[in-house]
Amino acid sequence: MNLTELNRIATAMVAPGKGILAADESSGTIKKRFDAIGVESTETNRRDYREMLFRAKEAMSQYISGVILYDETIWQDAKDGTPLVKLIEQAGAIPGIKVDEGTQALPMCPGELVTVGLDKLAERLKKYYERGARFAKWRAVIDIGSGIPSMTAISVNAHALARYAALCQAAQIVPIVEPEVLMDGDHDIDRCYEVTSRVLNKTFQELRVQRVALEGMVLKPNMAISGKKCAKQASVEEVAEKTIRLLRACVPAAVPGIAFLSGGQSDQEATAHLNAMHKLGPLPWGLTFSYGRALQAAPQKAWSGRPENVAAGQAAFSHRARMNGLASRGEWQSSLEQKAA
Repeated sequence: MNLTELNRIATAMVAPGKGILAADESSGTIKKRFDAIGVESTETNRRDYREMLFRAKEAMSQYISGVILYDETIWQDAKDGTPLVKLIEQAGAIPGIKVDEGTQALPMCPGELVTVGLDKLAERLKKYYERGARFAKWRAVIDIGSGIPSMTAISVNAHALARYAALCQAAQIVPIVEPEVLMDGDHDIDRCYEVTSRVLNKTFQELRVQRVALEGMVLKPNMAISGKKCAKQASVEEVAEKTIRLLRACVPAAVPGIAFLSGGQSDQEATAHLNAMHKLGPLPWGLTFSYGRALQAAPQKAWSGRPENVAAGQAAFSHRARMNGLASRGEWQSSLEQKAA
């Protein structure tokens, strides 16, 4: 393992003013997104959509540091025969790959899930590296509800994340470690804070046990935020303050960077929260975005599967990428959204 090189890539992934595009929706998820805009989810349409994003020069070269791909996408070629991975590299961004194989019910733990995909992961990583992937992603899902999460769910998911991370580093691939505490419930921000704290502490404990070099990874956590169904929604300032307090308490300074998931927040909420965190003083790690829906909802709608809308889709993507790029420096203002509208 060449840790200097892993650290160089991890640092580039969280470079100031840039963030990561999560374009790794599974076939089922992208079908839902396409259904919403009236587009059939065929392999060609999925390819055309992602090619449109990767060819958005302004967004990709100025505001996107890396792209997380789905297994189908990493092997696809653009219309002109150029591998999609090459389009990403040509724009100056780093190709990455989602390697988990989704979730299964966790035995003896009703309502809880464990992420699977460790079998044969070492061989898959080798092939992904040869194709150009320099980082990977594995998502653990922790739900908050009545009597959950259990310590069992937190432990098995943290253990799997750490095993995955060790396999990645052995394959010279930077692991994005993503323990996502979902915001679907009616819990308040303090309950989210408490659960996320337990999840992060257990995750870093497991990473140490598995001898993962913290300098060669990126953390992709949720923010400390109210559940979607909570009657009292925390303010932007409270989300920022509690999230930073949580990360300072749980994330070692050796980690080069933290790239948040948007987790169901609206486009502007995700941007505003990230921006507010950068107002809270010097931080020990790079702090940026790794958004999927919060970067893609607008371009999907603008594109709607029509070739004549490609420029409009790219403009919408570039706008969201720029807004989040500014937020990752603490330079975003809501008035910039109005101007664009």
